[in-house]
Amino acid sequence: MMALDGPADRRDEAQAAMGNGNGVAPPPLRPAGRPSGPAAHADRRLRLNPNMEHKPQDYSDVRGEYAPAVYSALERHLPPSLLDSNREIKLQLMRDVLGHYWPHGERNKVQRHREYRQRILNHYKPLHKDLYNMRPSSFFLPTFLEAIRTNTEESFRSIMTEPVPGVYSFAMLQPAFCEMLLQEVENFEKWVHTMKFKIMRPNTMNKYGAVLDDFGLEFMLNQFMEQFIAPMSTVFYPEVGGGTLDTHHAFVVEYGKDRDVELGFHVDDSEVTLNVCLGKQFSGGELYFRGIRCENHVNSETQHEEMYDYSHVPGRAVLHRGRHRHGARPTSSGLRINLLLWCRSSVFREMKKYQKDFSGWCGECKREKKERQIHAVKATKLVNHHLCKTCIVHVAANPMFNS
Repeated sequence: MMALDGPADRRDEAQAAMGNGNGVAPPPLRPAGRPSGPAAHADRRLRLNPNMEHKPQDYSDVRGEYAPAVYSALERHLPPSLLDSNREIKLQLMRDVLGHYWPHGERNKVQRHREYRQRILNHYKPLHKDLYNMRPSSFFLPTFLEAIRTNTEESFRSIMTEPVPGVYSFAMLQPAFCEMLLQEVENFEKWVHTMKFKIMRPNTMNKYGAVLDDFGLEFMLNQFMEQFIAPMSTVFYPEVGGGTLDTHHAFVVEYGKDRDVELGFHVDDSEVTLNVCLGKQFSGGELYFRGIRCENHVNSETQHEEMYDYSHVPGRAVLHRGRHRHGARPTSSGLRINLLLWCRSSVFREMKKYQKDFSGWCGECKREKKERQIHAVKATKLVNHHLCKTCIVHVAANPMFNS
């Protein structure tokens, strides 16, 4: 998460200080001495639309920070001139692209996290093994599954509300799934306490909660994203990589007495965020939204029509862009636990480096563009008016028209 400073909502929100959270750092400079060749091809830009006729090579034997499926998906977005190159050349380019989002200073931290996760996987005994494999009919409500099966904008909208542009709310999870996941998280936290592990929290803004990928749920949650979030995000968020989601960060957060109380105003380190309340009994904790912004306008004023407060209901999901500014009001009583999936697109993050105009989704960019267009129209009308007056003067002064 990245906390925000400034006047984004002076009416009723106290702003948190800017923090890098799990934010994306600027891409590192190309290391000196990197050999040239096909991998350093003049046109290294990824293609926005994948080449679905191209069959990616097999990366199942590749070990590293990313799952083999990430490379297979990314290969279809490579420049046409590289699609027929040998696997090592393509792999090097894709690693370069993905590596932009992991500065060298973060590599040791990532390695420590990987070792931490492996220790957990080697020793933790799951409470509910059924959670660790995707079981759609047990996890999701029938109405949601039918909308996904039909896979059209109309079917999605039939189960949704859209209270403000880009924020969608819908009933999603079975009560039994919510209860199982709550019990699994509680079991994991007890185990961590017993083993005297120092638990790694989901982000820099939440002091409570757990990363679900750390104790074995990564594979299931990746299917969750690919099969049940990606179809919707492809329809509703194509301009921010909704159709090219390839990685995720999944976690639960906990609010209430002796937990986090509220969450400051921020944007997520995601292209698309799914937020589902799991329970339990609580009051307060509303999620407030304050407009979508690019990095250049993240602290700009909130317009009245961008203000919306969402009240959590167990089992009900809210889907929004990661750059949709939001926060959580204090949970005044009880305990509220939410499941969050930050869904990311390495393709979009690479393409964004070459973009300057974000008026397709940034509210402030859109307003500035509209103002420029209005000024241009006014200037054109003014010029035409002066030209017309000049013509009339010349006509009046011409004897040919006065005879």
